[in-house]
Amino acid sequence: MSKLAIIEIPEPSGGPLALGVGTPTDSQRVPVWLRRGLEASLVWVALLVAWFLAAAYLPLGKNPLIPAPPVVLEALADSLPELWEGTLSSFTILLPGFGLATVLGILSGLAVGTSGRLQDAFLPFARVAAPVPPTVYIPYAIAVLPTFKLSAIFVVFIGAFWPIFQNAVAGAHSLEQRYRDNARILGFTGFEYYRRVVFPAALPHIFSGMAVGLGFSFILLTVAELFGANAGLGRFVQYYADFGDYPRMVAGILYTGAVTFLAMTLLEAARTRALFWVK
Repeated sequence: MSKLAIIEIPEPSGGPLALGVGTPTDSQRVPVWLRRGLEASLVWVALLVAWFLAAAYLPLGKNPLIPAPPVVLEALADSLPELWEGTLSSFTILLPGFGLATVLGILSGLAVGTSGRLQDAFLPFARVAAPVPPTVYIPYAIAVLPTFKLSAIFVVFIGAFWPIFQNAVAGAHSLEQRYRDNARILGFTGFEYYRRVVFPAALPHIFSGMAVGLGFSFILLTVAELFGANAGLGRFVQYYADFGDYPRMVAGILYTGAVTFLAMTLLEAARTRALFWVK
């Protein structure tokens, strides 16, 4: 009877990686943060190139509507003290309006979202009032309220309140029944029930509403300042647009965008820290 011969195949030099098993790809060699940064910068690089080309090949006389990036950068550097004062003035409107909208939106949204009777009473009104553009309130608010600052705070409050309120209602309403039953078994009632059960469950929805509300707040703040503010980021842009100083106007737009981006980034960082259990 013939015997089976066992043939041993020697392992290629270099181990398993020599066969390509487990070989890291190019995307794995590049750090994740670097790859994401490069991907995120593509749009900005494309826009910057388009800006250079537009400024070079679309000349419109001695005062072009599209000033070159170096000219805008120089205007931005010269205007930083004035822009900083405008930032402080704008934030005296933004922070009270958005802060009040956050507090009242969360409290009222959680209350409505956990009560069937309150939903029947308030949600029909919310469906009518929420879609109304807050900008339509600006002339009336300026006419009724004693100061422009109060009028602007009111408009920012209206714009930020409804997204926060509606998302808080959705978050409270989406709480699963088993969590409600468990809270009842543990004896959670009143404020303790909202603090320990409803609020944490609705927090992801609340942060989504806050992000939308903060974006609306900056838009409405800028629009409100165009109607008669003596200072502020919106006023800065409008003032130099009226005098045809387009480099400073564009510098103000870019600066306002940077401030908005920073505020949204801080809110996202707070969301990530608060919702540590959400991947």
